[in-house]
Amino acid sequence: MRWRRAMLNVLAARPRETILDVGCGTGSFAAMLKASEPAARVIGIDPDEEALTIARAKADASALDIAWEQGFASDIDARGADAIVSSLMFHQVPMAEKRAALSAMFAALRPGGRIVIADYGRQNGLMRILFRLTIQRLDGVADTQPNADGLLPELVKAAGFRKVREIERVHTVTGTVGLIVASRPD
Repeated sequence: MRWRRAMLNVLAARPRETILDVGCGTGSFAAMLKASEPAARVIGIDPDEEALTIARAKADASALDIAWEQGFASDIDARGADAIVSSLMFHQVPMAEKRAALSAMFAALRPGGRIVIADYGRQNGLMRILFRLTIQRLDGVADTQPNADGLLPELVKAAGFRKVREIERVHTVTGTVGLIVASRPD
């Protein structure tokens, strides 16, 4: 998927960095990330044990050393991570969980650390129709509408992050995915 490649490029992982993949699901992005920078420490976090079982199998099949943890985004603690990524998680959770997750991510990053989020963002025209017919039917309107209204960058700012930018918008068959980058102040 084009947004995954864009996410990987903007993250620009470096050797010996600790990178958390929050809401990693079945581990597809974590595996891409580890393959792109084998010397980085990658930790995938997700509340769904079945998804983590699939993630472990993917990593094992490719001989990728990735740590997997079961937990919610709001449960991560201060770790001094260099970077945090999250893809297609925020549109699935209620507003209170969006805020709690971003606060936890802020706390988990070292000063100067960065986040890269790929998720459904502001939807316009045809993309809004596709989003309603697919994602909102699957995940519900209450949790997805704030993303469709373009609120995610504002929530990132409200959590304390700086240099918040939506750097790319990728149109998919289910709606527009925005790529948001930000950093924790030094």
